[in-house]
Amino acid sequence: MRPSLIRRIDDTGIPLLVARLVLGLMFISMGWSKATEPVAFLKLIHEYELVPASQYVLLNNIAVTLPWIEMFCGVLLLAGVLIRGASLTILVMLTGFTIAIAMRAVGIHNAEGTPFCDIHFDCGCGGGDVYMCRKLPENVGLWLLSLVTLISRSRRFCLSKLFSGKRSATAEAEPEPV
Repeated sequence: MRPSLIRRIDDTGIPLLVARLVLGLMFISMGWSKATEPVAFLKLIHEYELVPASQYVLLNNIAVTLPWIEMFCGVLLLAGVLIRGASLTILVMLTGFTIAIAMRAVGIHNAEGTPFCDIHFDCGCGGGDVYMCRKLPENVGLWLLSLVTLISRSRRFCLSKLFSGKRSATAEAEPEPV
């Protein structure tokens, strides 16, 4: 039976490569901007009011570790190593980030009556002020790319192929010398 079109496209490795490159570069860039300005990032985290101010140790730990986790996952994706773990971590982070950003925007909309697409603030993503009607679709797009990297079966253009220990079909077909 012939594989489906989606499976044939996935087997080319191109969708996975594009998703890995976009996500990897984005998360390295975003993580670096936060890691180089941890105090500013801490202030932005505090504005979301998701963690009580009395839990300053937790807030500080989030501000210090989150950027490095983002960059580590980005490097893993670029290298094509531990792809599913890195993409699942990014998928979980993006889900939380997107919900938090949407909740903050809705809060601003309800408090000030500002039209939703006119709401903008520094979301802590590393890019400065962003408009919600741009940021939320961007996060959904990144979320979908994370899903592609998570479910793709291809490992073309990935360094993980070097470490998998699987021999190629031609190597298995050839008899070993005696």
